[in-house]
Amino acid sequence: MNEKLTLTELQLIIKDSLYMALPDMYWVIAEISEMKENYNGHCYLELVDKQTSENSVRARVKAVIWSSRYRFLKSFFENATSESLREGMKILVRVRIEYHEIYGLSLVINDIDPAFTIGEMALKRQQILKKLEEEGVLTMNKELDFPVVPQRIAVISSAGAAGYSDFIMHLRDNNFGYVFITTLYETPMQGIETEAGVIRALDRIAARLEKFDLVVIIRGGGSQTDLSWFDNYSIAYYITQFPLPVITGIGHEKDLSVTDIVAHTSLKTPTAVADYLVECMNNTDNYLIELSNGIFDKARNILEDNKMRIDASRLKLIPVARMMISEFKEDLSGILIEMINTGKDYILRAGLFPARHKSRLISGARSYLSSKDSLLIREKQNLATINKNYLNNINGRISGYNNSLKILDPENVLKRGYTITSLNGKIVKKRMQLKENDLIDTRFSDGSISSKVV
Repeated sequence: MNEKLTLTELQLIIKDSLYMALPDMYWVIAEISEMKENYNGHCYLELVDKQTSENSVRARVKAVIWSSRYRFLKSFFENATSESLREGMKILVRVRIEYHEIYGLSLVINDIDPAFTIGEMALKRQQILKKLEEEGVLTMNKELDFPVVPQRIAVISSAGAAGYSDFIMHLRDNNFGYVFITTLYETPMQGIETEAGVIRALDRIAARLEKFDLVVIIRGGGSQTDLSWFDNYSIAYYITQFPLPVITGIGHEKDLSVTDIVAHTSLKTPTAVADYLVECMNNTDNYLIELSNGIFDKARNILEDNKMRIDASRLKLIPVARMMISEFKEDLSGILIEMINTGKDYILRAGLFPARHKSRLISGARSYLSSKDSLLIREKQNLATINKNYLNNINGRISGYNNSLKILDPENVLKRGYTITSLNGKIVKKRMQLKENDLIDTRFSDGSISSKVV
């Protein structure tokens, strides 16, 4: 063919040939690679078809949804899926092929099937969960011990998010006056930066594990699309391997994300997370109060038992001491009488015993009696000292028990910043003991107040 054509003429031939060969509408499965809305309300997309590995693009084409049709399709799709069209989403669309002399080949989208996208999203979530289960890590974070006092909290969120502000306010203004130490690790909580941002924050927390008791991942409510960024294998895997318990409050109203499923504890909203942490602290507080009361009762019983033992010992010691003194006196009297009789017998047998021997004998007898008196006095003093030391030892132990009792006294516990809440004179140990409109009394170290449960 020797006919010479202009470029425009060739483009028109291509255009006519395409329209003649492909005049119909076609249902096409593709992934949104790029998506932009212009000021006129038109939506321009780039659609791709990838290999199963999602790394290799096999086909690429431009597409457009004109504004008059886009308004309807956008509303229809969001109502059906609770999702917005976004990059990375796989869709099934009905298209017409269009060829322009300047802009080239493109697809004009006329309709969209939301059921296909819903199925793809559910399938992707199930594939991630199955992979984590096969790797044996799905419940690893749930198996960690939850801290008894969850007070030092690493928070992964966006600083300007309303959910983060509500979380901090609920922790700070809790009714019990508990103090929480929070450290924010700011990161995007939606969009393509979510994965890298959350993982980076977890890495930074891991470098300071000794500073924290647990990790909280929170964001406020949003569309299902905003929250679907947490259906992510990499984020989920990092959480399963993390050495601290992770609590999520990502704002899902219906389904749980993969991140929620692998976390130690999943709650609906950031404020629910804050309330949960306050409740954990209150449970620990009530346990300590119960423990303190048990120690107090035990110490009181020990003191009463020892007091009874001291009284019994005292009653036993008094007659024993009297008997010992009486026995010493009897022994001394017997020795004295024996010495006198012996002296008399000796003098009678000796006859003319020299006077100096008599004097020496009398002196020896007196000296012997004096030594026995001294021995009796020393024994008496030793007995008194023994009794005194024993009683002092017992009194010292009683003083120690009294000091321990004072330390455990509820008044002193109140002075250390604790309070005691009661309902109809009975101490409230759990929140479930209360119901709406109950009148409760809260006792402080300097008095008490009454309040109504709302």
